[in-house]
Amino acid sequence: MSAVMEQAESKKTATQASGLRTAVAGVSGYAGAELARLLLAHPRLQGTVPTFLGRMDANSAAGAQSLYDLHPQLARHSGGPAPEVTPFTWEQLQDRGTEVLFLALPHEQSREWVPEAIARGMRVIDLSGAWRLHDPANAAVYKLHDADPAAAARLQAAAVYGCPELHRSAIAGASLVANPGCYATSIILALAPLIQTGMLDLDRGIIADAKSGVSGAGKAPTPKTHFMYAADNLSAYGVFGHRHTGELLEQLGLQSDQIQFTPHLLPIPRGILSTIYARLAGNATAVDIERTLRSFYADSPMVRVRRAGELPQILHVAHTNFCDIGFEVGPDGKRLVLVSCLDNLLKGAAGQAVQNLNVMCGWNESEGLL
Repeated sequence: MSAVMEQAESKKTATQASGLRTAVAGVSGYAGAELARLLLAHPRLQGTVPTFLGRMDANSAAGAQSLYDLHPQLARHSGGPAPEVTPFTWEQLQDRGTEVLFLALPHEQSREWVPEAIARGMRVIDLSGAWRLHDPANAAVYKLHDADPAAAARLQAAAVYGCPELHRSAIAGASLVANPGCYATSIILALAPLIQTGMLDLDRGIIADAKSGVSGAGKAPTPKTHFMYAADNLSAYGVFGHRHTGELLEQLGLQSDQIQFTPHLLPIPRGILSTIYARLAGNATAVDIERTLRSFYADSPMVRVRRAGELPQILHVAHTNFCDIGFEVGPDGKRLVLVSCLDNLLKGAAGQAVQNLNVMCGWNESEGLL
């Protein structure tokens, strides 16, 4: 590389770098690993390595651990020193001037830690379900308990549901962003444009049949995510009671009897495919449906709308932050089938969290994600 090119590249890097101080708590999990990968490569964060933290509990390591030992797939070709993963302490976050804290933790832990983080002046992007739901009846599924219920209620009221396609302006100024659930993201993005424009007959009900890879259940092993159970198998679970149902009701403005959501476990590592069955309210054609979807997502770089009859597949979105939406209208002009696909670890978790970071910082929404 010539001296002129090196100077130009150096100037470009200096212009792109923001100096923003970020941290990830819970980097040991699947979503945490994806967050680490995305943040380390983010053009705005070059020169400011995120702080990577384990959990503050009895199982935490006594000292620092190499990120590359924890996640060998993240090791750089350059052979440079690996970032460290250290036990969680508030003092460390404060000393490093953390401005944005990502929490990839269990719901109970996020519910406990967020008030402290906000009090210390940090903005939080929480990947758990601890702050997604505003209706107490919906939130009851998490069985959360607050040390200070009044303070938690104030924070809950200020929390913004982190779906950029629906809430960009609110996310931009938020101190607490509640990253959506993976299943919920796939279904909400498919249905929101059609419900908001009154194109669906909600009295006839909606059926959302969704299937997810095993990583959606998290890294901790369970009998139902064990290879001997999940391999060569397909199983339904959470019928009438899955915790993402509340997100569908609140974000789509539906009543509980207007949608039936049933999740299934697929014997694949990652990815979600949601097949959604609905009735059209009027005489909408395939052209009308496509026009509505494209218009709604015209400024949404992470949503790809397919032409009528071009149905997306998990293979098309795996390892990306895209949500692909396709559809077909029945021969009677009344029945509609939508198919929505995304990667549950990216658009359903870490990628969407970075997308929210971009919106909060006023950066290009797809920066670091393409």
